[in-house]
Amino acid sequence: MRVYVPLTLPGLAEAQKAGELGPGPLTAYAVTPGLREWYVSDDIEELEYAALNRAAAASLRLIAADPGAARRRVVVAADVPDREAVSDPDMRLDASSLGEVRIAAAVSLRKAAAVHVDSDDADADVTAAAAALGAADHGDDDARFTVDGAEDHELLWYGIQEIPNLIA
Repeated sequence: MRVYVPLTLPGLAEAQKAGELGPGPLTAYAVTPGLREWYVSDDIEELEYAALNRAAAASLRLIAADPGAARRRVVVAADVPDREAVSDPDMRLDASSLGEVRIAAAVSLRKAAAVHVDSDDADADVTAAAAALGAADHGDDDARFTVDGAEDHELLWYGIQEIPNLIA
């Protein structure tokens, strides 16, 4: 199963140093039955893109919680055995948990397929979105619009061999 693990750039640096994403348990995103049902699509690429975007939103939350982190969303795509990714780990099947999976143990970076990271031109929008998250969560429509602005930026694709350049 392809999973999308949300990180920050400092988190990616830690993973590179340790050689793994972790420690477990890890929250990640994947094409789960709930995500399939919500998006009503059989197009696997579209569903994978939806899972990637769910992980990018989780990365934004990690950025908001870490004032020292660079304002660039980071998602690592990795392949794990299906049995290692538990769907709906909190038993809450609602829109906020769509595609969420829990992985009990650390995931070796050797299982990573790619790293997705915001380009430098997303910095201002990601910074504003991270600052607006709290208000957006409390129903502020203007803040929600600001948060949605970060989603207008496509994450760039990098091979795992490029991680040292990303964290330098």
